[in-house]
Amino acid sequence: MSETPEDKTASAPPPAKKGFSGLHVFGIVLITIVATVGVGYWWLSHYVFPENFEPVTLNASEQDSLDNKLNTLGIDTQGGESGRPLQPVPYSEEGASREVRFSERELNGMLANNTDLAQRLAVDLSDDLLSALLLVPLDEDFPVLGGRTLRVNAGVELSFANGRPLVKLKGVSLMGVPIPNAWLGNLKNVDLVNEFGANPGFWQSFAAGVDYIQVEDGRLLVRLKE
Repeated sequence: MSETPEDKTASAPPPAKKGFSGLHVFGIVLITIVATVGVGYWWLSHYVFPENFEPVTLNASEQDSLDNKLNTLGIDTQGGESGRPLQPVPYSEEGASREVRFSERELNGMLANNTDLAQRLAVDLSDDLLSALLLVPLDEDFPVLGGRTLRVNAGVELSFANGRPLVKLKGVSLMGVPIPNAWLGNLKNVDLVNEFGANPGFWQSFAAGVDYIQVEDGRLLVRLKE
């Protein structure tokens, strides 16, 4: 007797169930562990236990340019060791420049001359934004992280609008985690000059003395009023 189609269907083995075998599950778990360890190591090495910065070293031409700018501002870059006696001169503002210009490299080069900050603080200049990256060493008695170094990022918007400087705190991050606005006194994205400049004090004096300010990629310009 020949088999009917129904008999063939009944005698056929059931289809194999699809799914993960034990080997597949083990492989997924192993990859997850490796990825977690890798991400954790990167996060710890970059934010909790970061290495010190490499200080910016200016070449001879850049250092001469920076020295000239600082001398114009009345800052002695020779440390009083020129060997020449100080000569009295009559005060005059004629021909004096009221502009202060610094490049990002010059600012970081000045920090490099300060042994306490050379490997702890770095400044970045981008359009309308001044950013700072600070490494904060913790005291040995600090709970859990004693003796370690924390990475702190901060950004401040600097621009000029409506005839006055504009200064806004864009935020502060600790170990890569943004600090809540409430912990910063609700000052994020607040125009500090507009908020506090109406009362006598630093912000009022600051705004009154600045004729123009501009931050662009790698450059800072401040022009002072008479």
